[in-house]
Amino acid sequence: MRSRVIATMQLLDGFVVKSRGYGRTTYIGDPINTVKIFNDKGVDELVIVDISARHGAPVVTPSQIEDIATEAFMPVAYGGGVKSYDQVRSVLSAGVEKVIFGSGLLDAQDTVRRAAQQFGVQAVVGAIDVRCEGGIHRPYPGGGGRPLDMTAVEWAKEACELGVGELIVTDMAREGECNGYDLDLIRQVSAEVSVPVVANAGAGSVRHFRAALEAGASAVAAGSMFTFHGPYRAVLITYPTEQELEEALSSI
Repeated sequence: MRSRVIATMQLLDGFVVKSRGYGRTTYIGDPINTVKIFNDKGVDELVIVDISARHGAPVVTPSQIEDIATEAFMPVAYGGGVKSYDQVRSVLSAGVEKVIFGSGLLDAQDTVRRAAQQFGVQAVVGAIDVRCEGGIHRPYPGGGGRPLDMTAVEWAKEACELGVGELIVTDMAREGECNGYDLDLIRQVSAEVSVPVVANAGAGSVRHFRAALEAGASAVAAGSMFTFHGPYRAVLITYPTEQELEEALSSI
């Protein structure tokens, strides 16, 4: 059985967007229509991140999450400004299988622990957002603010101690560039934690998927690769065929 290939979908003010380097965003369209296309393409799993919280806007409402989760034929993970236990319960009650904590790993640790205890570690995901500075991978909880005075590996271990059952590891500088994952980062984190590691940010081809999996990732995630087409980055929602994925990944 091949490894999971996850599509990521960002929301801003209720619409699908795609950011680049955790900065400028490109409007993509309606989330329900996007999910329907992913359904047709046979996507393994969907990660939805509401980046509105980064801009100080309200997060997506539970009813909107439920609309998306109901439409999706694949497992869904949701994150974005989740800090309270009531939010966790609301998100999971909306039909989402997993809740993602980013900044919450820093400032809502009791919520992370309680969520893992009440719903199981399989329902709790930690987002490890990283920049490489001076040869050291520094974590930026929530993808903004100042880096923590520790390495990405140390932060990943702390997230696991809180009870997360999976980690999504993102090199922020590579997001949207489609030139490959940060394989050193994936190797370092995968070697030091016991939970599955999802490589995120940088994929531009199925060859990049294979490289990340060989570096130790349990699954791979991509956004721009499934959203843009050609050198001018025209919007075209797509996903590799099962045959393409089997040929590239089945022997790992």
